[in-house]
Amino acid sequence: MSLGWNEILLVLLIVLLLFGGRKIPELMRGLGKGIREFNDAKSNVKKEIEEGMSEKENINTDKSTPAQTTQTSAQQ
Repeated sequence: MSLGWNEILLVLLIVLLLFGGRKIPELMRGLGKGIREFNDAKSNVKKEIEEGMSEKENINTDKSTPAQTTQTSAQQ
């Protein structure tokens, strides 16, 4: 279901009547600030996950290195 121009105009008119001309910019600023904070939090979580994955890979690499040296010395 898509909205036509008439429906969009009606919704905007109702919003203007409910909140008034002065409140709409404040609402939009608040909405923009909320979206910005959400995106920042999302980026932080993604960065932490990537750092955790790289730490895990480093730990796995460190653990496999001594085992490889032991195998090499056992073969000699």
